[in-house]
Amino acid sequence: MTQSLITDTERAQMLENGRVRAVGQVVDPLPVVRLFTPDAHATWLLAALDPVDGDTAYGLCDVGIGMPALGTVKLSELASIVGPLKRPVMRDLYFRATRTLSEYTRLAQLNGSIMD
Repeated sequence: MTQSLITDTERAQMLENGRVRAVGQVVDPLPVVRLFTPDAHATWLLAALDPVDGDTAYGLCDVGIGMPALGTVKLSELASIVGPLKRPVMRDLYFRATRTLSEYTRLAQLNGSIMD
């Protein structure tokens, strides 16, 4: 089920970013994927995937309460979430990162939510 949230290409890029993070290299990657709830106000801009478990993603998490923050989330947990109208978390098919993860984070914290 978690495969439907990210493509194989996105998974490969996120795993590579995760490997770089795991060895302690300081990186500021572009987010790879944008996930969202179509019937709520939650958004995740994910950049890396834990190379050990392949399920724990790292990125900017905005659950819609005005406090977006960098953190981790399990793709398997996201796959089980449904919004108030019973719509599942979806991948933004048209998302193309235009900023680094730190810049998205800075702007989201200023605005209280991820803007794009």
